[in-house]
Amino acid sequence: MMRWKEMELAGWGRALKSTAAVARPERRSALAGAAAPAIGNRRSYGDAALNGGGKVIDMTRLDRVLELEAATGLLRVEAGARIGELAQLLAPRGWLPAVMPGTGFATVGGCIAMDVHGKNHHGAGSFGMHLAEIELIVGGEARPIGPDDPLWRATIGGLGQTGIITAATLRLIPAKGRTMRVREQRVEGWDEHIALLDSSDASYTVGWIDATATGARLGRGILEEGEISDASLPPAGRSRKVPLDAPGFALSSPVVRVFNAAYYARVPAQGRTVTRAQADFFFPLDRIHDWNRLYGKRGFHQFQCVVPPAQKDALRDMLRAIAQSGLASPLAVLKRMGPGRAGMLSFPMEGYTLAVDFPNRAAARSLIAALEDLAIAAEGRIYFAKDSLAGAAQVRAMYPELADWQAAVSAADPDRALETDIVRRLRLRDPA
Repeated sequence: MMRWKEMELAGWGRALKSTAAVARPERRSALAGAAAPAIGNRRSYGDAALNGGGKVIDMTRLDRVLELEAATGLLRVEAGARIGELAQLLAPRGWLPAVMPGTGFATVGGCIAMDVHGKNHHGAGSFGMHLAEIELIVGGEARPIGPDDPLWRATIGGLGQTGIITAATLRLIPAKGRTMRVREQRVEGWDEHIALLDSSDASYTVGWIDATATGARLGRGILEEGEISDASLPPAGRSRKVPLDAPGFALSSPVVRVFNAAYYARVPAQGRTVTRAQADFFFPLDRIHDWNRLYGKRGFHQFQCVVPPAQKDALRDMLRAIAQSGLASPLAVLKRMGPGRAGMLSFPMEGYTLAVDFPNRAAARSLIAALEDLAIAAEGRIYFAKDSLAGAAQVRAMYPELADWQAAVSAADPDRALETDIVRRLRLRDPA
């Protein structure tokens, strides 16, 4: 039996909040017969983990490693396990999760529900492509599903709407060490950034963008290329905590421009190669606890889209609009993506993805709406894990398998017991 406590919850962006009754079971057996949305550490930026006026099941206490086949790299683990903790546990044993998102606080269940991608998507594809089995509560009963099950592709990237994900079996990748060898180089502008992403043969690649740069410097930034290494661990960096909500001027346009210029200059003109702890490479912001408070009480929104290769110039146009607006934060990322996606509503497609954070202001909301329209025109799509502002009509144009997903979800959850705020906002379960 689960106990429920009313709580106000927020997404990571803190711009969207709602009140719900929350239960935190400690054993999977307590979930028998459960019919409420499951949530993890709420690292999705918007309302994907919110259910205003209803109930949610916090899965974070269900975080046990159930079985590791050391010879084959198969890991069976409960859905509440954190990706960062799994990486720390597995690396000394010669394995790592095949795909890791930008925060180690993401849970396995959340990674499945969003079919997350990492800095190696161009080669490894999405998280769901490395799953062997998912344990799912459907209609109050737990059962395993595999790739041949009709619910498989509706569950991966499916926002938790087919059932409660309680455990999963992951196919790990071999890891020859516990560190990363990282090549950093300055990038002078947009065309060079795209060319370097296209030509990179590194296992992990990511570009930081100075989203305040204009003119000939538009798209300048830093390219990082990483490989797993067996070098000695560098001294651990200090963890810090943002103790309070920052004042409004903390991320004002002049402050961001100065920060970005300094961040760009930290890499020598000739580039450099450094050794980093794996956590510092994969999860660079995790050492700054509660970094979302830097945006103040009103929070922030993130815009992330992906466009096909032939539409890369659309991202340049978006970046130009962002730079001219003076609204961007220092957190702007550009990545090359491959074709790998595992679910009907999975975000990835082959092409390029741009992600930029904006403080929660009216001007930023208007800008994001314009950027979403540009993404549609470029035959791209936005990422549900980051979205907090899109409308239903926009999303329908981006996800061609939506009707197939709706049919699978309606069969698995006919009473709509698993609906969340994002599903209602985007009318994802409503027919066209």
